[in-house]
Amino acid sequence: MAGFLDDDRPAPKRAHEIGQDLSQLSVAELGERIALLEAEIERLKEMREKKSASRSAADAFFKKA
Repeated sequence: MAGFLDDDRPAPKRAHEIGQDLSQLSVAELGERIALLEAEIERLKEMREKKSASRSAADAFFKKA
């Protein structure tokens, strides 16, 4: 039946959750989490720079009036 859950399927791997208990993770898993978070930090910094540049351009445009 389509309504039953398939318990044999592994649960999808979740991304790191802030404040999560880390005691059950292996050294390799901790390294993976660190790499994941470092990549996310870089992505956030790039977006912040883009938004800051966009904001500066808008401020400059509207101050000319």
